[in-house]
Amino acid sequence: MSVIETSDLTKRFGDVTAVDGLTFEVEEGEVFGFLGPNGAGKSTAINVLLGYMSPTAGSATILGHDAETESRALRARTGVLPENVEVYDRLTGREHVASAIRIKDAADDPERLLSRVGLDPEAWDRRAGGYSTGMAQRTALATALAGDPDLLVLDEPQSGLDPNGMQEIRDIVLEEAADGTTVFFSSHILPEVEAVSDRVGVMRAGEMAAVDDIDTLRRQWTDETVVRATVADPPIRPETVTDLDGVEEVQVDGDRVTVSCRTPRAKGRTVAALERTGGVADFEVEEGSLEDTFTALTGGADAGEGAAATRSDDPEVSA
Repeated sequence: MSVIETSDLTKRFGDVTAVDGLTFEVEEGEVFGFLGPNGAGKSTAINVLLGYMSPTAGSATILGHDAETESRALRARTGVLPENVEVYDRLTGREHVASAIRIKDAADDPERLLSRVGLDPEAWDRRAGGYSTGMAQRTALATALAGDPDLLVLDEPQSGLDPNGMQEIRDIVLEEAADGTTVFFSSHILPEVEAVSDRVGVMRAGEMAAVDDIDTLRRQWTDETVVRATVADPPIRPETVTDLDGVEEVQVDGDRVTVSCRTPRAKGRTVAALERTGGVADFEVEEGSLEDTFTALTGGADAGEGAAATRSDDPEVSA
């Protein structure tokens, strides 16, 4: 079952197209990483998916509800942690969560949710106006979890958190997915996205540049895989692997051989060639990271900065 399904989803602000023809699906129980440089249109897309903005064209169906005409129904089944969280200064952490529970007509225990997100019990009954960014983030996550939502939408959930807090977010995402909750997860901290996501969608200048699992995107878009081998019987001549299809660069230092490969198959050919000529005592393979893939798909930081500059005249368009 598709929890999120879009067809040619488009949002324009005057002459500026913030979201341009998005078509993708997110399946039930999936953790879907939603990526893109600043200004790519991610936050605008999320606002349209949640019914906070009406699309200019196209459609989005969330949990079987039309995002434009049935937004109240879909939000009743959705937990949302927005980017740039704002808490109510006069309310305590406990009151924030209790209010969310009432709105969802749920039977949750505020203390259980506050404990789960790691907010210090000493802060539960303090006014949130004195909270740090990380404390406010934890409180907002607790409110998003109220009512056991079918869909969690997390926009930059690690903002303001230390490494322990990031680990707690990661654990919660994986626990929710294991329980069947669908998680739509947007973050600039790419290793965190890589650690939890089943698939990712990468936006560029308002369009979806690619949607797939990380390994597939890495094979398609990451230029280089590095094989580092220790040979059993040195020396090894570079020509042993230089002429192999897909090999880009070879460095030999005594019994250590480092080979840069352009294609996934080249790494297997490299190890096999070294084994035939000198034997391999040990080897390791360094795959391209999600960050490398992201850079290849989006054109690097310049693409993000350019897109952001294009949209900066209208504050609603900044994503």
